[in-house]
Amino acid sequence: MDMIGKVRRMKLRDQLSLSEIARRTGLARNTVKKWLKAPGDVVPKYERIKQAGKL
Repeated sequence: MDMIGKVRRMKLRDQLSLSEIARRTGLARNTVKKWLKAPGDVVPKYERIKQAGKL
């Protein structure tokens, strides 16, 4: 949630472009765009696929 707030602040307060926000945060442009379109209380879900161990 911390990063979403930072991205929103950069867009609304600092008037930065999506590309500039992506450059400064290290996120993809599509991620920045998706976060800005989402409602304010949405927390991103990261689903990781559990892989079997090699041993």
